Amino acid sequence: MKSALRALLLLVAFGIAVTAFGTRADAPKTETVQFSAPDGMVSGFLAVPATRGKHPALVVVHEWWGLTGWVKGETEKFAQQGYVALAVDLYRGKVTNDPMEAHELMRGLPEDRAVSDLKAAFNYLAARKDVEPGRIGSVGWCMGGGFSLQLAIHEPRLAACVVNYGALPTDAAELRRIQAPLLGNFGGLDRGITPDDVHAFEKTMRSLNKSVDVKIYGDAGHAFENPTNARGYRAADAADAWNRTTEFLRKTLK
Repeated sequence: MKSALRALLLLVAFGIAVTAFGTRADAPKTETVQFSAPDGMVSGFLAVPATRGKHPALVVVHEWWGLTGWVKGETEKFAQQGYVALAVDLYRGKVTNDPMEAHELMRGLPEDRAVSDLKAAFNYLAARKDVEPGRIGSVGWCMGGGFSLQLAIHEPRLAACVVNYGALPTDAAELRRIQAPLLGNFGGLDRGITPDDVHAFEKTMRSLNKSVDVKIYGDAGHAFENPTNARGYRAADAADAWNRTTEFLRKTLK
């Protein structure tokens, strides 16, 4: 009886070990990496798919809070979808959950340096042996959504761009430079990036014959995709925006 029980326990333990090993084997490999930019060394959170070979890649751009745990989690989710995903630390190590400090951090970030850092991240990904250099896109939220769009303006090799409630320029001379198809997700109650702003942007993009697909979620405000936004998070809208994003990236990068 004791031997039978011991054998059963060994089988259970073996099953747990196999399951755990399988989870680790399928999980993305993550690490902090550094790469060179014109204004110095930049770091980022890198997530690489478990499968071998060359993959499409994503430059991931954080909100005004900095490179938070939520952004790292989203980066890992993209890696699970088959992308080499790099979340760039635009604040050079600073992270906050205080809105006042986040506002000051965003104000203190030179736009040209941020764009330069993102272009350096693009070059870092393009040079990796596990990345298809012609299939690199960008995605960002809030401040990062605006910078995802700025990367599309300043990097003609970008193959796809996702903007989640980010600032939207309407200057035709700037938008004419965009070569990548663009997907946008916005909140109808957002007071910073209003529906009028979204419509004006879409109108200008279409007048330039640019590929653009935007959706406005009527009952959502700013940052509705982030569950740490206790008052503004909208689970159903966030899930829909995620599905739109993954389908768009599948069509444009895979």
